[in-house]
Amino acid sequence: MIILNPRFRVQGLRLFIAFMTLALLVFLPEDSYAMHISEGILPLNWAALWLAVAMPFVAYGLWRLNTISKRDISFKPLVGLMAAVVFIVSCMPVPVPTAGTCSHPAGTGMSAIAVGPAISILITAVALLIQALFLAHGGLSTWGADIVSMGVIGSFAGYGVFKMLRGLKVNLTVSAFFAGLLADWATYLTTSVELAAGIRGDSAFMPLFTRILIAFIPTQLPLGILEGAMTAGMVNLLVKKRPDLLIRLGMIKAEQAGGAV
Repeated sequence: MIILNPRFRVQGLRLFIAFMTLALLVFLPEDSYAMHISEGILPLNWAALWLAVAMPFVAYGLWRLNTISKRDISFKPLVGLMAAVVFIVSCMPVPVPTAGTCSHPAGTGMSAIAVGPAISILITAVALLIQALFLAHGGLSTWGADIVSMGVIGSFAGYGVFKMLRGLKVNLTVSAFFAGLLADWATYLTTSVELAAGIRGDSAFMPLFTRILIAFIPTQLPLGILEGAMTAGMVNLLVKKRPDLLIRLGMIKAEQAGGAV
């Protein structure tokens, strides 16, 4: 008869409880809501157009990643961390039934100021593809449109605002806050354009666009503020714990490493 060490029995019990909890979360029935722009929402011609717009940005992001990684072998782990952040953050759905989609934080403001907008777009494309394939969030036909709104527009809006404010000598934390805020709001402004253009049929564009945009406001207004706070919090944490990382990323200078400036 084999007698296990009590420590091993406790660890085994913990593993069993964790496994059963995960199984319950996965297999118990629950309500589900469409994330991003749902599969089949956009007509084929619009879906193809947005995909054609998105792919050059994704290809450029891949090229940038390979180029930087050859110079700095520690860059890929940072990209992997940002990819995990974007994936997890953008999986927090707040249903907006009147818009045919969900509100959610995007995380692209955070990733854009950390690794640059081009690589942030690549990260977003991968996160959206995995979500579409395995979580039924968004869709393959709307992948390009989701990349454009969340990846391209979100990343460049967040990065542009951050760089502009830092150029005006605005505090690092404040700059990061507005980067997260504007990246989020720009994403949903673009999503409203995509939805209105794709589903309007013979109707006028502006009235439908306005209705969709207004439908997003109750959820996205506070979520944008929340995402700004999350982005500022991440930058503040890096200032305190890893200022060397911010120096390498060009976000602060060596003499500014003592605190958020």
